[in-house]
Amino acid sequence: MRTVDIRVPATSANLGPGYDALGLALSLYDEVTATLTGERGVHVVVEGEGAGEVDPGEGHLVVKAMRVAYDRMGVPQPEGIHLHCRNRIPHARGLGSSSAAVCAGILAARALADSGENALSDDDVYALATEMEGHPDNVAPCLSGGLTVSWSDHTGLPHSLKLVPDQRIRPVVCVPSTRLSTEAARGLLPKDVPHEDASFNVGRAALLIAALTQRPEPGLLLAATEDRLHQQYRAPAMRQSADLVERLRAVGVPAVVSGAGPTVLAFSTSDSQDLIAPEVGNDWHIQQMDVDPVGANVQFPETR
Repeated sequence: MRTVDIRVPATSANLGPGYDALGLALSLYDEVTATLTGERGVHVVVEGEGAGEVDPGEGHLVVKAMRVAYDRMGVPQPEGIHLHCRNRIPHARGLGSSSAAVCAGILAARALADSGENALSDDDVYALATEMEGHPDNVAPCLSGGLTVSWSDHTGLPHSLKLVPDQRIRPVVCVPSTRLSTEAARGLLPKDVPHEDASFNVGRAALLIAALTQRPEPGLLLAATEDRLHQQYRAPAMRQSADLVERLRAVGVPAVVSGAGPTVLAFSTSDSQDLIAPEVGNDWHIQQMDVDPVGANVQFPETR
């Protein structure tokens, strides 16, 4: 039997104007203990988010990612897999739960394979996770932590650059009880957008990187988190989230839809829950977090 422990952070993508490019790792984690057993079959135990809902066998996303990783490494598939998942990242809320599961599965497979990193480099892990997810904006911060900028070259190969946010940045997430799939949210986006809106977002995205890393002033963050590319088009599918973003911004809080939503992310440089709470109401779970600086963590039980 072989066992490995994987911890992966929640992430928030887009951050307003940085559509499909910017991502931030948050101090909220899923933990997966993966064991290769001597018995045939797959068994998944889930605690927390998704318990009683997700597939307890081959259909579980972590298992699927492990299978894909073993195939990519060219090593035999294990016959027996046992997973113990302790989930804290809400599902289908725009906090990167699927990216976390995919990254956890790939990293677990690599750690448990005899060939290990010789068969799958860090760049390979990133590329494979992006391939499974379809886009890199959540994958990059999940793997590396911090603030990330992601892009793909002319061959389609994904790349990312990790930046260190100012230590005063304190993200606040407002999580609703309702869910929204990424596919549904993407389906609302138009094929073409006005040149003026594209130009607007380029400037705001550049400003946001400067604000998050050098000058996290409320007024600067408020301007830097403006968006014209995606939030307005997705608003009909998450009216409560759109309304909350509008109310928070009206009182000076830099707020955006987290990823595809419906979670709302606000940037703060202090304990701002007292300012945010009156606008949010009782239908949301408010949680102030830190920026996770390291991303996914892999440990073998005997080395802890």
